[in-house]
Amino acid sequence: MHKAVFLDRDGTIARDVPYCSRPEDFELLPGAAEGIKLLNEHGFKVVLVTNQSGIARGYFTEEMLARIHDKMKKELARHGGHIDAVYYCPHHPDDNCDCRKPKPKMVLQAARDLDIDLSQSYVIGDAEIDIELARQAGCRAGIRVSEPGGTGDRVAASLRDAAHSVVQQTTESQGH
Repeated sequence: MHKAVFLDRDGTIARDVPYCSRPEDFELLPGAAEGIKLLNEHGFKVVLVTNQSGIARGYFTEEMLARIHDKMKKELARHGGHIDAVYYCPHHPDDNCDCRKPKPKMVLQAARDLDIDLSQSYVIGDAEIDIELARQAGCRAGIRVSEPGGTGDRVAASLRDAAHSVVQQTTESQGH
């Protein structure tokens, strides 16, 4: 089984543009590509799990979301990193679906699809729902990317810093 890091998109990998609806509005955050590359190099599956209610709200289509994610993948590849899989919830928060974070359906589906051991996996995101997702899915830990002084059990200033923390924790637990 594989270990994985499940990543939120907006505010974690990319600048948080409300309802990012065009590829030209998508911009990687500083340290995001380096963090993903580090996780790739240390054998983690890297999986995007993102709520995208802009689809249900009519702000953009699933085809446009695919174009945005294609841009993200190309930018990451230019820096030597990659995302292994993308899962998203297209529903409105009022739909009470099973896939909207913090519910764990996207993570559980990824675990089945990619043969992931959730007990050896992490969630990194910028919101409390990402930390709650880690708990509900049975992941080892959730790490919150936040400005200095942010709250949470584990807080990192960037995805790069969070990735370093994951690699260090994994190495220490393996006795290296």
